[in-house]
Amino acid sequence: MKFLDEAKVFVKSGDGGNGVVAFRREKYIEFGGPDGGNGGRGGDVYAEAVEGLNTLIDYRYAQHFKARKGGNGAGSDRTGAKSDDVVLKVPVGTQILEEDRETLIADLDAAGKRVLLCKGGDGGFGNAMFKSSTNRAPRRADPGWPGEEKWIWLRLKLIADAGLVGLPNAGKSTFLAAASAARPKIADYPFTTLHPQLGVVRLNATEEFVLADIPGLIEGASEGAGLGTRFLGHVERCRVLLHLVDGTQADPGAAYRLIRHELAEYGGGLTDKPEVVALNKLDAMTPQAVASRRKALERACGRPVMLLSGATGQGVPEVLRAVADLARRG
Repeated sequence: MKFLDEAKVFVKSGDGGNGVVAFRREKYIEFGGPDGGNGGRGGDVYAEAVEGLNTLIDYRYAQHFKARKGGNGAGSDRTGAKSDDVVLKVPVGTQILEEDRETLIADLDAAGKRVLLCKGGDGGFGNAMFKSSTNRAPRRADPGWPGEEKWIWLRLKLIADAGLVGLPNAGKSTFLAAASAARPKIADYPFTTLHPQLGVVRLNATEEFVLADIPGLIEGASEGAGLGTRFLGHVERCRVLLHLVDGTQADPGAAYRLIRHELAEYGGGLTDKPEVVALNKLDAMTPQAVASRRKALERACGRPVMLLSGATGQGVPEVLRAVADLARRG
């Protein structure tokens, strides 16, 4: 199934039903008087976060959602029927924005959370509502009020406990496959991962957390280079970042600083999140290279650096434990 994290949709609530002009006409009852009923309310449009969805693919081809018009009134003071509501079911973590893509309407970050997008129009009054001591036979009935309509943007930000960041080919997908049951595509060329991947990491029978693998960043990503920073929204909700650095490159400190610069340019508080820094691809380095590159990376990040190999699994349990401890505190 294709991953889709943004969609533009049109929503419209139902118009109110019309009121009617009617008069009571029964045998032996003279001057029965007005009895035209009111129109029914149009249907509302809601958005609701539900479990079991992790993409907005349903809104790629179905982009218009309209509630039905309320029923018209009828004689004998009968009010028209209210129309059914339309509910857009979206994944947990979906943000709803105005057409300008900046004004936030709602953030559906919990299952069952619901927001009213467009309110249905009220029904018009029938002529029974206008009778008075001076107007005994009104022939006025109002049309229903129109519903609301708008274009909105749906933007999905996956909810995960920890997020993987790093340059392309830093070994993030290999690490995710080694740490969880997720099976992302793994290859030896940049930008193998084109969409965020989620995996559930189980440390033991009682401890688990959700790990998100984000497509790699490159220099200039904040200006749109490579895949840009579009997918960084998925790590905004993470409690902790796991920064993987490729140990086979000559200057791991420069790689670390590059990613931190792009995170700072993106904003969203990403640079303030707790971070675990790990030097990956331990199996492809000599002991001398491990020592020198670990020292260089520690100078760049100012904190202890962990060692691991996603390919062989060496050091993976220790890194996962460190991430889980930070996520619990966060």
